Amino acid sequence: VLVLQAAWALAGGQVRYSVPEEAKAGTVVGRLAQDLGLEAGEAEARRLRLVAQGRRASVEVSGASGALLVSSRLDREELCGKSAPCALRLEVLLERPLRVFHVQLEVTDINDNAPIFRVDEETLNIAESSLPGSRFPLEGASDADIGANAQLSYTLSPSEYFSLDNQGNNDQSESLGLILTKALDRETISVHRLVLTATDGGRPSLTGTMELVISVLDANDNAPQFNQSVYKVKALEGSELGTLLVTLSATDPDEGINSDIMYLFSKRASTKVKEMFSIDENKGEIRLQGKLDYEEMDSYEIPVEARDKGSPPLSGHCKVVLEVLDVNDNAPEVWVTSLSVPVPEDASVGTVVALLSVSDRDSGANGRVRCWVWPAAPFGLEATFAGSYSLVLREALDRERVSEYEVEVRAEDGGAPALGARRGLRVPVSDVNDNAPLFAQAVYTVLARENNAAGAELARLWARDPDEAGNGRVSYSVWEGAAGGVGAAAGSGWRAASSYVSFEVRAVDAGEPPLCGNATVQLFVLDENDNAPALLPPAGSAPEAGAVAAEAASSSSSSFVGPVSGSGTLWAWAAWGAPAGQVVAKIRAVDADSGYNAWLRYELWEPRAKGPFRVGLYSGEVSTARPLDEADGARHTLLIVVRDHGEPARSATATLSVSLLEANEAALAVGSSSASSGSGSRSALGVDVGGAAASAAANVWLVVAICAVSSLFLLALVLYGASRWAPRAAVLSGPGPTTLVCASEVGSWSYSQRHSRSLCVADGAAKSDLMVFSPNFPPPPPGPAAENGTAGKGPSL
Repeated sequence: VLVLQAAWALAGGQVRYSVPEEAKAGTVVGRLAQDLGLEAGEAEARRLRLVAQGRRASVEVSGASGALLVSSRLDREELCGKSAPCALRLEVLLERPLRVFHVQLEVTDINDNAPIFRVDEETLNIAESSLPGSRFPLEGASDADIGANAQLSYTLSPSEYFSLDNQGNNDQSESLGLILTKALDRETISVHRLVLTATDGGRPSLTGTMELVISVLDANDNAPQFNQSVYKVKALEGSELGTLLVTLSATDPDEGINSDIMYLFSKRASTKVKEMFSIDENKGEIRLQGKLDYEEMDSYEIPVEARDKGSPPLSGHCKVVLEVLDVNDNAPEVWVTSLSVPVPEDASVGTVVALLSVSDRDSGANGRVRCWVWPAAPFGLEATFAGSYSLVLREALDRERVSEYEVEVRAEDGGAPALGARRGLRVPVSDVNDNAPLFAQAVYTVLARENNAAGAELARLWARDPDEAGNGRVSYSVWEGAAGGVGAAAGSGWRAASSYVSFEVRAVDAGEPPLCGNATVQLFVLDENDNAPALLPPAGSAPEAGAVAAEAASSSSSSFVGPVSGSGTLWAWAAWGAPAGQVVAKIRAVDADSGYNAWLRYELWEPRAKGPFRVGLYSGEVSTARPLDEADGARHTLLIVVRDHGEPARSATATLSVSLLEANEAALAVGSSSASSGSGSRSALGVDVGGAAASAAANVWLVVAICAVSSLFLLALVLYGASRWAPRAAVLSGPGPTTLVCASEVGSWSYSQRHSRSLCVADGAAKSDLMVFSPNFPPPPPGPAAENGTAGKGPSL
């Protein structure tokens, strides 16, 4: 039966024990750990302990055995007074996981208090004229025990004049009186001394005594009589001071002074009653002079005496029973008994955050309390026992959204008007590494100028991690998985610059486990005007040929300061009488930069005066500005400046010497120059004979044409045979990345390629407007294939 009773109590969430008061310290009340279903040693491991409820419990939990023990003196009367049963409500906490159990400990009464009278001696004045059967009220004894231990019986020492009358009274308490059994004779016995004994119902019983001193009075033989023996009155707690509670009325059949009555509190009235109430001696009005508080005392018993003014005076007695009515004057009280903070942001729904106790000192509807939590999310309240609640997690937490909650537990009673209470709780949320670093952009475009020094800053990247502390501390690195090894030499730390044109940056936090985020960086290198224009040698000639050598001077300034002296001079021939616009030469130059930095323009620097020649602004073609005549002189030296469009502009200069010859001499000079080139074409700086000179030397040109046609025919036969039976022609390529350079009337531009390009000799005549070279090295000396590929009818580009 005991096992079934314990199992039933445990299933209901409550364990009940009982212990007699005054039990010795160390007395085992119950095996709490075993009744809660805990294994051996689990009580100590999970810290089984009691939670204080505001008053000393006098019991404790043994950490080793898990038993509930008496820790100090248990006095039922001190703990509960006259309340029965005396039940202490205890809360037991168990950690990992956190659980709460309710234990009800009933302290049973033992007969440890003897009956006690208010005074050791009471004096009564009884008129000798009192009739047998007259009753005189006596103040009974009190016993602090309860139940049978507090059930009192009274005995009176033997007397032929008096006996006891013990009448039960269901309203308040039993009424004890002294009955006169025989008429008194003051002259025989003026004072009667009796002993009143009170015995309780305990086993063994205890007793208390009081001596009654009865003085027999003469004469005034009628005492005042109240119209009621008991007056019942009700009053609201908190009533105003001076409120009239009741008006008493008593009569005395005597006449004269023996019938004059005054009202006063009986000797049996307690000090508390005299402090709370006042009585008008003449009118019998009882008024309130103290504050009524239902929670302190819900009823009062006021003994009143009506005394006449006879000699000796006679008294009548009555009792006023005041019932205090409850008013909703106490707000609920909310207490936090346990708080587990901070709460991890990954805590599961249902996690207990705090334990709370709610109470209201009022009774009835005024004491019924309704509780809730505000705001309603993410926490909620669960009732675990009468007046006990658990604050639990109802929704998932996110520290990055809300790092701390200000929770308010609100309570409201059922009174009218209702009273409420609030208790604020601060619930911080601890961080969990649940956020990876995040860049502001998935792709960053970075513009950087060329020629940056090592260690120069290109851009700043920032990744945000909303976690805190180490979980939000971010470190950055170039992700080897994206850019590593691209162009890198095996076994070395070198990496080609091209691997950084597009690469990934990784941001890793310091959490456990670490989380990371990536961003792609696209690097665009902006061109700097760090290369001056470079003059190209005439097509089909070696750079070391003194007759067509070129010398250039470069400058980073935006204006030309003058030619550079030296022996490198470009030569050209023109015929007398050449018409205006006749091209006599073409200056070729290239700039390794790109865009505007590689866009070239040509200017005639000297002679400054208006001369017979001009230079194309973007083509570099030197042509006649007007028809040439003998007054122009036999030789003209031109200083030509080649500038790019960079900021600041860079330039190079070329010196061109133009000789004016007769038409036939000019033709011979052109032929001689063409023959020396080995390909039958004239130099890029060769002379073009005008229409007027051609008509004057038609015979010479006819001979030259026949020779040229024959030479071309023979050359074609030789080349055809060579292409059929000879191996492929040599390949020209620079030692580094090559640049495709194109020239037109609007200038020059370049296009870089990663791989080297090859220029091969074909069977036919090659185009002279395309050239492949490497900007990192001087142009290689032309081989036989290059010499054989320069034949053409127009000027070389």
